[in-house]
Amino acid sequence: MKFKINRLRLVEELANVSRAISSKATIPVLTGIKLALNQHELTLIGSDTDISIESILSSDNEKLNLQIERTGSIVLPTRLLNEVVRKLPTDTVEIEVNDQFLATITSGQAVFQINGVDGAQYPLLPDIQTNQRLKLPTMFFKQMVHQTIFAASNQETRPVLTGIHLTFDEHSMTAVATDSHRMGLRQIPLEIPTDFDHSVALNVPKKTLLELTRIVEDEQDLYLAISDQQVIFTVDHLTIYSRLIEGAYPDTSRFVPENYTTTITIDAPEFLNAVDRAGLLAHEAKNNNIQLNVEGNAAYLSVQGNEVGHVEEELKAQKIEGEPIKISFNPDYMKDALKAFTQGTVELRLTSAVRPLVLVPVFSTEVPHSQLIQLLTPIRTH
Repeated sequence: MKFKINRLRLVEELANVSRAISSKATIPVLTGIKLALNQHELTLIGSDTDISIESILSSDNEKLNLQIERTGSIVLPTRLLNEVVRKLPTDTVEIEVNDQFLATITSGQAVFQINGVDGAQYPLLPDIQTNQRLKLPTMFFKQMVHQTIFAASNQETRPVLTGIHLTFDEHSMTAVATDSHRMGLRQIPLEIPTDFDHSVALNVPKKTLLELTRIVEDEQDLYLAISDQQVIFTVDHLTIYSRLIEGAYPDTSRFVPENYTTTITIDAPEFLNAVDRAGLLAHEAKNNNIQLNVEGNAAYLSVQGNEVGHVEEELKAQKIEGEPIKISFNPDYMKDALKAFTQGTVELRLTSAVRPLVLVPVFSTEVPHSQLIQLLTPIRTH
């Protein structure tokens, strides 16, 4: 195996496939990156069994300056390969592998030799046969992930809650994430082909979607395909394969109250900053909560009964309607929820001290199927 390639492009592609690799891999060969070379292209693969990322680099791409001399395959240590190629002195790198799978990496006067493993030992990627394929609106899709992913659980006791739940109808795609203490829901407009199964529901691991948003650029074409408990995302020369999480996702529609007794309309960044300030004292307490008190035409945030001190701030609400109420919430969860709205005005909907708080955007949009909901379970105080 022997080839030359543009070093900076190789650095970029090694970084992309490395995102799939876990330092806790139980299969030794999966701690490395597979390089496979045929007569026309170089393929790089990283995997941790749950997610695999494949980058196919064609010799027809002039920017790569890929020159293939001899085919073959090898698996090389991820961290070392990335560091070596990144720090090489010239714009071109040559990699040659002998029969004992010793890789010689040359650039300018620098020559590294790294022991590798036969590429034949690397697990095969799934053979995807499907007509269930969608073109996604890349920028909206990335926004949807960022506006929901933080609400997914980190606890493996309920695996289905550690991912994002994707559903479809004729004109939209909806993402929901919840850890049972909070929920994020975002709907984006999407024209679904008639031959696509609208009833399909996907539980996608959050690592898969997080790494995808880091790799894909807003202007790139992004495709989704489904096949045999796998979801596949394709963008240009990159393919991301991911297992789907098994299990029935809870019916999150029942989490959202149908009626509200109190509403507060407020600028999202203003509210975020106020919560951030009150959180300074809330984090010093054992229970880490902020109380929201609505009285007449005023609303206050406060942290009281704290051995360090107390704080109270009146919110600069644009409008307050409904009944008086006192309700407590986790400031970190509230900040995550508010960041999903970026700029703009939100409506905070309240029912009682023990029913969920709901945040929705206040805007006029001509784009249908663009729903955004953030929900928090209040903290019960005595």
